[in-house]
Amino acid sequence: MQKKIETPIDQDTVKRLSTGDSVLLSGIVFIARDAAHKKIAEMLDRGEPLPIDIRGQVIYYAGPCPAKPGQVIGSCGPTTSGRMDAYAPRLIKLGLAGMIGKGTRNTEVIASMKDHGAVYFCAVGGTGALLAKCIVSQEVIAFPELGTEALRKAEIKDFPVIVAIDGRGNDIYETGRLRYKKTVCDA
Repeated sequence: MQKKIETPIDQDTVKRLSTGDSVLLSGIVFIARDAAHKKIAEMLDRGEPLPIDIRGQVIYYAGPCPAKPGQVIGSCGPTTSGRMDAYAPRLIKLGLAGMIGKGTRNTEVIASMKDHGAVYFCAVGGTGALLAKCIVSQEVIAFPELGTEALRKAEIKDFPVIVAIDGRGNDIYETGRLRYKKTVCDA
C-alpha cells in the first residue's frame, strides 16, 4: 500500500515512515546537487541566510536536463546521494526533513537523521523521463550560473519514492543485503 505524503514534512510524519514504505510525494521540493550544495555550505560558512527556509523541506538530488518546448522540465532522475554526504548532516541539523536520491548514505548522515529526525527516500535510477512527468512546475531560485545544477523550487504530484532510511536509522541497503545473504546462504 502506498502512502501519500505532502511536503513540507513534519516530525510526526518522519516518525510514521518506515524503511521499505512506498510513498507518493506531493508538494514543494527543492532540486539541488553537488555544486548547489557547495554554494549553500559556503553561504553558511560566511553566516549568510540561505535562499530557502530549510526546516521541514525535502531536497531532490538531481540535475535536470533542459526542457523541450511544451515541457515543464527535461529528464530529471536522481543522482548518487553520496555526493551530498559531506553537506547533508549540516542541513539536517538545520531542519531538513527529507532527501531524495539513489544509493547508500554514510554513517554520519544516518546518525544525523536519527538525531534530528529526517528521512531518505530513493527514486529509481534510469527513470528520469518518467519522474519528470510528476513535476508540475519548477523555477530556478538561486545560483543560476550553475545551469542544470542551479537550486530549483519544484512542485511535484504523486512522485514515487521508497523510504530507504527512516528516521530511526533503519537502512534498506543493510537490511536488504542481510535478507538476501540469508536467503542465498540458507538455500
